[in-house]
Amino acid sequence: IAAGVAKGTADVIVVSGYDGGTGASPKTSIKHTGLPWELGLAEAHQTLMLNGLRERVVLETDGKLMTGRDVVMAALLGAEEFGFATAPLVVLGCVMMRACHLDTCPVGVATQNPELRKKFMGDPDHIVNYMLFIAEEVREFMAALGFKTFDEMIGRTDVLQISERAKAHWKASQLDLSTLLYQPEGVRTFQTPQNHKIDQSLDMTTILPAVKEAIESGKEADVDVEINNTNRVAGTVTGSEISKRYGAEGLPDDTIKLRFTGSAGQSFGAFVPKGMSLYLTGDSNDYVGKGLSGGKIIVKAPETFNCSSHDHVIIGNVAFYGATSGEAFISGRAGERFAVRNSGVNVVVEGIGDHGCEYMTGGRVVVLGDVGKNFAAGMSGGIAYVLTDDPKAFKRKCNLEMISFEALEDEQEIQDVKAMIEKHAAYTDSPKAENLLNQWEETVKKFVKVIPKNYKQMLLSIEEQKAAGLSEEEAIMYAFEANTKPAAKAKASADQKQAVAQ
Repeated sequence: IAAGVAKGTADVIVVSGYDGGTGASPKTSIKHTGLPWELGLAEAHQTLMLNGLRERVVLETDGKLMTGRDVVMAALLGAEEFGFATAPLVVLGCVMMRACHLDTCPVGVATQNPELRKKFMGDPDHIVNYMLFIAEEVREFMAALGFKTFDEMIGRTDVLQISERAKAHWKASQLDLSTLLYQPEGVRTFQTPQNHKIDQSLDMTTILPAVKEAIESGKEADVDVEINNTNRVAGTVTGSEISKRYGAEGLPDDTIKLRFTGSAGQSFGAFVPKGMSLYLTGDSNDYVGKGLSGGKIIVKAPETFNCSSHDHVIIGNVAFYGATSGEAFISGRAGERFAVRNSGVNVVVEGIGDHGCEYMTGGRVVVLGDVGKNFAAGMSGGIAYVLTDDPKAFKRKCNLEMISFEALEDEQEIQDVKAMIEKHAAYTDSPKAENLLNQWEETVKKFVKVIPKNYKQMLLSIEEQKAAGLSEEEAIMYAFEANTKPAAKAKASADQKQAVAQ
């Protein structure tokens, strides 16, 4: 794996050991999953050297590094960078309650609860002092080993010896550690930066020159672009130029329209901001709209495509991962892990694979077709509307831990979903969308609304508080308090009843 990603022009390779990790992990994972970083680091370092790749990448390791000695050991086995997490958290006040996922952290580290956050006593100087002591211990070990610079020490396994205590141990004495200490000949550290060929990318050669004036003046631009699957992250560099100039506000909607024809490579439209609209006639690989940040993405099949597009996969896996805002309309099916960690994008698609809407926290997803297994696992926010002829079969595909099902009955909500499908039909000329709109009275009965239980409770609480006279911001904070603390929940219920009575 290390050799492969180095050839794929990775800049940094991280070998992460099993000892570290989030306190939200299950005990079984903490105790029984993974291997020590020493094993992975030594093998990765040796493999990269034997294949002439070590000089092209920075090798990093982490996994509960706690002392200067840990850093020195990692360096001798081949690491150049080191990740610290558990120890600095403890320095900041973490007491390792292992409740990071419950929003009940007693020292205010892993929580959004403002009352608990008041208990946080950490200070940046605490981390500075801790890291200074780490550095001091590293210098002491370097002096003892005779190294003047840190780079001299990297990969020098020849200064390591198996201790007599280990040799005498009834179990450790049976281990053969010679492969761990093997030292290949060649360059042991990062020397030559990877050539990512960004200057040869579609953005740099074609898109940016065509829309430069639009970015500078806000004047509208409409550009036709041929694309193929070697053109990755199309639109992303252009989007970054907009963000540099205008920040999160971006440009007015549809200021820059990019009309692509062909098969797009990975991460088509990743991170594009408000003001950019990407139209793709063709298909795309994985990660379409990753981190979409206000832009618009439309994907449809060519007019010459004679089959029913809604029966065919038109974009790959992990589309709209971590997207935060914007719109998307996909006239065809998507692969697995669609809209994972979506926190604000509204998207219409005509079918998806397994693990759809996993860890979703916001936004709306309308699926006009089948979904794969494990739908809505860990979904804590947002709403999905799934069109199905067999609600029972659909529900069997869902992860039921955090969600509930409802019929689409609220009139305003019905109009919102219909408006999304109308946009989908207008942008993509989707025959399926047109057919569903023509039979809307029957169509609306086939939708199953998927909404997280706690998310629904929060929405109801907010509406109740607003009805009682609180502002929206006050209602949100009040609802948050009421739904995260049992005592506050009881008090809020009593206060709300009193307010309604008054």
